[in-house]
Amino acid sequence: MLLVTKRSGGVEPFSRDKVITGVRKACQGRPVKEDALKMLGQKVEEDLRSRGLAEVTSDEVGKAILKPLKDLDVVAYLRFASVYQNFSNLEDFQNAIDQLRD
Repeated sequence: MLLVTKRSGGVEPFSRDKVITGVRKACQGRPVKEDALKMLGQKVEEDLRSRGLAEVTSDEVGKAILKPLKDLDVVAYLRFASVYQNFSNLEDFQNAIDQLRD
């Protein structure tokens, strides 16, 4: 069983459904199909499990989501990144957009 250590210090089992739910919010109003969300959830879980660790941090889960989400939909990626990376101003968004363009 893969466990996730949350920022609060709590520990809970990894949930692919929780990943999909979080990404679904970022994809709201975007042309992303449910099957694509399920595939992304599977990729994230496979990535984390392939590391061979019994426990990962919620930060590692967030990072594992970013790459496949960027490939899926850049607007959803920016939405997710802005929450996950705690963007606080327009400069944070601009830096993320600049990185997407590189």
